[in-house]
Order: sequence, then structure tokens, then C-alpha cells
Amino acid sequence: MNGLLEGIRQGLLPGLLIESAAPHRDPVVVRRVPAPWELLGAGNYAAVLRHPGHPDQVAKVYAPGRPGLEEEAEVYRRLGAHPAFSECLHIGEGFLILGRIEGTTLYDCMRLGLPIPKRVVDDVDRALVYARKRGLRPHDVHGRNVMVREGRGVVVDVSDFLHEEACPAWDDFKRFYYRLYKPLLYPLGLRVPRPVLEAARRLHRLLRRSGDRSAPGA
Repeated sequence: MNGLLEGIRQGLLPGLLIESAAPHRDPVVVRRVPAPWELLGAGNYAAVLRHPGHPDQVAKVYAPGRPGLEEEAEVYRRLGAHPAFSECLHIGEGFLILGRIEGTTLYDCMRLGLPIPKRVVDDVDRALVYARKRGLRPHDVHGRNVMVREGRGVVVDVSDFLHEEACPAWDDFKRFYYRLYKPLLYPLGLRVPRPVLEAARRLHRLLRRSGDRSAPGA
């Protein structure tokens, strides 16, 4: 862990450039990643990066001006050890060190025509019930934040689980899954082009902001 911390503070953070252009609309944008770090993904608040010398941990670095690090650390504290969630291993200044979860997001499964078994959806349902029992409010659980790992469902982003308001994102995704994906896309192995998925994501966010709970999740 000490070696990873040194690598983050001396190698990653000084050379990492993250922009937060549209905080209320789009994920953060990573402009520069210092070698040998690898960008794994970027979300609403932060970027997740991996060092090849530490394959079992990742650094989640928050963009300047984006809040939520302390809240996310508290979420992980309440979750403890659970197979459908990662664990927080260290809290740093502007970053967290998390256990790495490997798999394929539901978003990429649809984009690549890979199967999403019903067991994955059931796993996430049970994980969210567990989180609620720990005093959390699952929020922003959707196709980019859920992975298929060895045929099981895992939730990879819990940063908004302290939000008080209800969030229909997972219920919206399940409606899409049972009404369209399972009867049509799943048996045929059809791929959904990235532009279609991105258009659906933006439409879904727009409809959610307008109070429409009928938007299909993606």
C-alpha cells in the first residue's frame, strides 16, 4: 500500500489533468494521464485509474471542484465487505484507493452484443436491498455503473448512495431489460451502437430531470 500511495502522490496526481466542464450534465473529462497509469473510466465526479504494478487496487481521483469524496468513503464504511461492492482501502486528499472490480459494464455488454443473464439483475437487486438495510439510498445505478463479473452482477459506483431523494435509474433499466432487451436483444445477440446508447442516456437524464419516470434506462 505504501508503494501505491507514493506512486499516486508523486507520479499520478502531479501529471493528471481532469476537467469538470459541465458538472450538472456530463461526466468529468480526463485530458492527460501520466505513464504508466491507465485510465479505466470517468464518472460524474472522478476518474478511476490503475497502476500496472498494483493490479488489485485502483485510484479514484476526484476532479477539482467536484464534491463527494467524504460521502463516498462513508458509504463504503457502511457497506463493509459484500461480494457485489468494492471496498475502500484508503482515504487520501482528493482520492480514494479502492479494491479493483474487473468485468464488463452492462453498457458495454449491450454495445458488444454480450449476454446479460437475469442472474446479474437479481444480484444487483439483492445488493441494493442490502445497502438499504445499512441505511443507504442507492442512487444512479445504471448500465455504466453495473458490471458482469464471472456471470454475476456487481455495482461499481456507490458515490451517490447518501442522497436522500429517490432515484428510479435501476428500475428504469429493469423495465428496459424485461421489455426490450430480454425478449429481443438477448436471444439474437444484437449489438446496440454507441451513438444509440449515448442518445438514450442523454434522453433518460433529460426525462428524469423533467419528472418523467417512464424513461427506459441505459
